[in-house]
Amino acid sequence: MAQAPLTASEDAPRVIVTRPEREAQAWVHALQALGVPSEPLPLIEIAGLQDPSPLTSAWQAVPQYLAVMFVSANAVRHFMAARPAGLLIQPCRAWSTGPGTRAALLAEGWPAELIDSPDESAPQFDSEALWDLVAPRVIGASQAIDLAGAKTAVQAQAVVLIVRGADAYGQMAGRDWLALQMASAGIQVLQTVAYVRRAPRLSEVQQNRARQAMSDGSRWLFSSSEAAQHLLQACPELNLDRAKALATHPRIALRLKQSGWSCVDLVPAELKAQAQSIKSLA
Repeated sequence: MAQAPLTASEDAPRVIVTRPEREAQAWVHALQALGVPSEPLPLIEIAGLQDPSPLTSAWQAVPQYLAVMFVSANAVRHFMAARPAGLLIQPCRAWSTGPGTRAALLAEGWPAELIDSPDESAPQFDSEALWDLVAPRVIGASQAIDLAGAKTAVQAQAVVLIVRGADAYGQMAGRDWLALQMASAGIQVLQTVAYVRRAPRLSEVQQNRARQAMSDGSRWLFSSSEAAQHLLQACPELNLDRAKALATHPRIALRLKQSGWSCVDLVPAELKAQAQSIKSLA
């Protein structure tokens, strides 16, 4: 017999979810079902490219790549929207750093047996966890090239395409740690931008809510330090002395503290564990 959804706990702190709007709404619904009072205040806006032709060009070589690595569910959706009709994916693999991106890949029709992603019980969903999973295959591909010699068919497969976002100025978002690991392993790394991440324009109501949340005990949930930067850009007068933040990764927590957040707690990225952690902070 299915269990009834959990109701929000009176003792759990109220959480403000700062992900892009689509993800924020889904995360709020999931947290509420797990007993955590929450509300969305998206601090990253996602937009498509004005000129998608580079994505169409990138698609032409997908069947020859060792893998395509997607940095987010938005990378999946915007890249897949540019897929030329009839172009096959096999045998190319897809890499994701977490369950949200994996779910987006499955929803867009990427074969499940060709997806590499850290297990949902992994302590972190990041490039390090993904690299631990895929490194043996990547290193094996590099060794095959060395044995077969340059300019072979094997070499054409030893390429990984990273699909990511860019900021409003066209600069690629995110860090290059994974690309550096692959380059060190002898794999050619290509990168393409699939969407734009930019600061949203907060309404007066949203700005007032942000000011209130700085001192009413609400917890700001950040899965990206970029969202925190956008908040301070939109409301530069915010007082962080009593502000409380939740970070889903140690790097995000460090950047929040460096930006002046007085109280920063680290929480798991996985939803159920995250909800349990948040409720323990009451």
